[in-house]
Amino acid sequence: MTTTSVSTAAPLAKPEQESGPEPDHRVRRRRSLAPGKRVPAARLAGPALLVVLWAAASAAGALDPGAIPAPWTVLETGAHLWTGGTLPDDILTSLQRAGTGFVLGLTAGIALALASGLSRTGEALIDGTVNLNRAIPTLGLIPLFILWLGIGETFKIAIIAIVVYIPIYLNTHAALSGIDSRFVELAEVQGLNRLQFIRQIVVPGALPGFFVGLRLGVTGSWLGLVVLEQINATSGLGYMMFQAQNYGQTDVILVGLVVYGIFGLVSDSTVRIIERRVLSWRRTLSN
Repeated sequence: MTTTSVSTAAPLAKPEQESGPEPDHRVRRRRSLAPGKRVPAARLAGPALLVVLWAAASAAGALDPGAIPAPWTVLETGAHLWTGGTLPDDILTSLQRAGTGFVLGLTAGIALALASGLSRTGEALIDGTVNLNRAIPTLGLIPLFILWLGIGETFKIAIIAIVVYIPIYLNTHAALSGIDSRFVELAEVQGLNRLQFIRQIVVPGALPGFFVGLRLGVTGSWLGLVVLEQINATSGLGYMMFQAQNYGQTDVILVGLVVYGIFGLVSDSTVRIIERRVLSWRRTLSN
């Protein structure tokens, strides 16, 4: 009888895994698309750079002092006008004119925008008229307003008010027209009355557009003032610049332009600060 021997085979060895570079488990941080954190007083960097370039060009003799005086010359002239008492009076007069016209234009722009944006009848009567007024150059109305209101202060304030109310009306009316109709339906479902609807739905929805118009209106008041104060005026920054033009005083003209620029920058920055505070609930790139 033949005995068959069974040999036990050794277990097969597992194939070795190919060695390679270990995977990088670090998560690559995605670059943010937002502009970044707000830098305090960052808007002053541009004007400061302009002044530095102006001073450098003047010091290098690249600018004709008769055409564009150096910054230190303009500063000395401004200090002389201030100590002489003429510059403070002119500034106060200009502020009064611009302020009165701005308040009248602001009131008219808001009232007309609300009447046109919340009523089909108001829109039919107001919107076309305002857009017709917008198509007519406002400074082209000066001869007609002089015939109507005289050549004194009244026509100047009226022209400034027109320059101010148009952008405020247009942007506020556009914001009112852009309110989502679902909010109106929600207000009807909640049973809000007209006053509650305006306070809780209309005002928050129209504020972003209103502030855009407000910034344009503030700038427009200063632009209109430059021209108007050169028409039969006896005081004001525009009058000072007009007189300096007659005598070839370029440094005095630049003093007036610098003051206008400071007023425009300060007023626009003030509106932007108020806008960020009032609209702090919005999540935008600016905040």
